[in-house]
Amino acid sequence: MNNIDTMSVNAIRVLAADAVQKANSGHPGLPLGSAAMAYELWAKHMNHNPANPKWANRDRFILSGGHGSTLLYSLLHLFGYGDLSIEDLAQFRQLDSKTPGHPEYGHTVGVEATTGPLGAGMGMAVGMAMSEAHLAAKFNKDNYKVVDHYTFVLGGDGCMMEGISSEAFSLAGTLGLDKLIVLYDSNKISIEGDTDIAFTEDVKKRFEAFGFQTLVVEDGNNLEEIGKAIEAAKADKTRPSMITVKTKIGFGCPAKEGKASAHGEPLGADNVTALKENLGWPKQDAFYVPEEVYDNYKTIAKSNAKVEEEWNAMFAEYAKAYPEMKELWDTYYDENAAKKLIDDEEFWAFADKPEATRNLSHMVINRIKDILPNFIGGSADLAPSTKTYMNGEGDFSKNDYSGRNLHFGVRELAMAAIGNGMALHGGLRAYVSTFFVFSDYVKPMARLSSLMGVPLTYVLTHDSIGVGEDGPTHEPIEQLAMLRSMPNINVFRPADATETIAAWYHAITSTTAPTALVLTRQNLPQLPGSSKEALKGGYVIDDSKKAVPDAIILASGSEVELGVNAKAELAKEGIDVRVVSIPCMDLFEQQSAEYKEAVLPKAVRARVAVEAATDFGWGKYVGLDGAYVTMKGFGASAPANLLFEKFGFTTENVVATVKGIL
Repeated sequence: MNNIDTMSVNAIRVLAADAVQKANSGHPGLPLGSAAMAYELWAKHMNHNPANPKWANRDRFILSGGHGSTLLYSLLHLFGYGDLSIEDLAQFRQLDSKTPGHPEYGHTVGVEATTGPLGAGMGMAVGMAMSEAHLAAKFNKDNYKVVDHYTFVLGGDGCMMEGISSEAFSLAGTLGLDKLIVLYDSNKISIEGDTDIAFTEDVKKRFEAFGFQTLVVEDGNNLEEIGKAIEAAKADKTRPSMITVKTKIGFGCPAKEGKASAHGEPLGADNVTALKENLGWPKQDAFYVPEEVYDNYKTIAKSNAKVEEEWNAMFAEYAKAYPEMKELWDTYYDENAAKKLIDDEEFWAFADKPEATRNLSHMVINRIKDILPNFIGGSADLAPSTKTYMNGEGDFSKNDYSGRNLHFGVRELAMAAIGNGMALHGGLRAYVSTFFVFSDYVKPMARLSSLMGVPLTYVLTHDSIGVGEDGPTHEPIEQLAMLRSMPNINVFRPADATETIAAWYHAITSTTAPTALVLTRQNLPQLPGSSKEALKGGYVIDDSKKAVPDAIILASGSEVELGVNAKAELAKEGIDVRVVSIPCMDLFEQQSAEYKEAVLPKAVRARVAVEAATDFGWGKYVGLDGAYVTMKGFGASAPANLLFEKFGFTTENVVATVKGIL
């Protein structure tokens, strides 16, 4: 290692240690141990241009061990990303700073994904590699590799222990994603001490079983060996690669090196001083970096800018040689391409017959795939049941990356992370699917979708006790409340064809939030009053004849029909009610106060919520004087019609409940 490389590596260490120390909070261990591999990768093997962080053909880097965020922030600062300054590093973990405790996508320039839950970045990296493979299959021509980049992900023992990494990498190996390179920071330390207390497996053999090329670097500070391993990983054109880099947590700090105490607490002022002395750092001043180090990083950044310039020139030639491909490229990267469908009569058309909303969703999916060529998705081994297969579009596989149907296997957690990675990559509009009850497995990654604001679509079918004979293990009760409680996700439970089409329209036009479509197994009638007003989240589907109705029935999904039927029965007794369909509480909450008052006038306090799920969340609409026809416990195993009767989801019970509060 020459002197400037040594200084450049140590600059990462010093900045990371100083940032954590000033904040008196953070994780210095990973940055100190991984600085050498991160520098070697970013400086000599990764195509990226700090002047254009969104360059389409850049190599992606994800720090799956997001607790080591000061490693990434130091790299971004030194390379000159987004004017991330020394002052920003000094504000690490402070309110409204550009350097939060864990990397946040969309908040700090150059951060490719929000990471923190260990292993999540591993799954998202697989999604990015799948996107690269698919786009390359669609766009590349002889002599024009316009899509040709790698996905690098760095994580440690914790990421390898979390089950999501095994789910994701099992699929990556099956798919032969050779542009995926995993850097395993193997320091054998976790928060509680030596990893041997809970983690003794041979990780290398595990990855071999997945179908990875496996490489080992014995000295995590040997840039030459790290570089050789990265090039060997790139040279394998049939398999993803995992490079085990053996490091020492807290490297360079005499009192902390190799100890669990280096993981998640500041080194201490005296230890930071000792670190700098041990590294031969020229000054003790906090956040000091010599000019020659900055010059080195600037030189590398300029060189990388030339790589993008060469790509731009190649892409310009490609556009001239293949104008139809350039037009297709622009369509793929047009976030607003689907908005034109709002007035497309064919898109909104449906047959007037009872139909399960999962079947209606299948109809819409197969319309969208002909309109949006970048529409791609699949399920966790459930496409025949969730009705998410795109007819005639082929299967994404090791032998054909151009297929648009994704097969995730029985891996819901990794599926959602992979979907996030595809949405983050750019160029594709992705969806993932499973049974609604298994949104429990999906939820941690759906939370990241919401936090990052990526427009991934979740198709969640078999939405209630209507699942029937499979019984309570498969009948979702509390999952609607769970998803609705999460910020920045739009949860749709449509009542018929119009509302299902509206839900999909919202999903494919969203740019800042994910969408969950919660769909029925059982057939539902087409309701005369349903309309595009569903895009407001809540609307009057069957109104009272009175200016002020006697009562209001609120419902979603399959229970809207119950509300409409109950209204008709109540009318026979001179009770005039309004029925409000609320397919998406989240969107309804975004409407104006005037609109919400028009739909749910405060003067009408007699309100009944009807939904085959827990009542949690409906209180804000029902109020203290209202009532509920909802689930009070888990379901049972029996035909769906018997279950709806057993648990009170009948016209008679809704009528009685309304009369009971009048």
